[in-house]
Amino acid sequence: MNLKILNLYSGIGGNRKHWGDTHKITAVELNPKIAKIYQDFFPNDKVVVADAHQYLLEHFEEYDFIWSSPPCPSHSRVRINSAVARGQNKPIYPDMKLYEEILLLKHYFNGKWCIENVVAFYEPLIRPHEFGNHFFWANFHIRGIRVGNREHDAKVDKLEERKGFDLSKYNNIGVEKKKILRNCVEPELGLHILNESQRDIQGDLFK
Repeated sequence: MNLKILNLYSGIGGNRKHWGDTHKITAVELNPKIAKIYQDFFPNDKVVVADAHQYLLEHFEEYDFIWSSPPCPSHSRVRINSAVARGQNKPIYPDMKLYEEILLLKHYFNGKWCIENVVAFYEPLIRPHEFGNHFFWANFHIRGIRVGNREHDAKVDKLEERKGFDLSKYNNIGVEKKKILRNCVEPELGLHILNESQRDIQGDLFK
């Protein structure tokens, strides 16, 4: 089944890595240097340098499947439990664009969708699926998957091996390579969720 897929806040494409080249994929990334890396790894995808939140509002009806990974630091329990407690970061408002996107897709979008974020420091306002250190909101059932240690504290070469991206030729990106790799959703998890959405689509076709 070939889908038109919108991949928002794409980074370098951790979630997209195992999706193959049969789908028509549009990736949206705000940082042009990171978008260039994504394009190098996935030359068949359309890459748009833009605000993913606004792009979603303007284009969501054009796709069969939408994946969104909005910025997560303002929701992270790690920030609350460690950094703020030690006085390293000032308190900030949680970025509620996360819930704006969930509500938009839940009530206006007819295709399949999944929104990913970190496990939050608060009780989620809308109940998600939870796997490892991820929350997932989706309009299809996601069967369990075992998620291994993300090795966030590993060195860059170890993270490159785990995520399957060689960033050795990219310098002066403006963002630490370790942060870029840590932000990648595990490729096997991205594939599992896409497969679950397709299984749900096939089920809809036979109803």
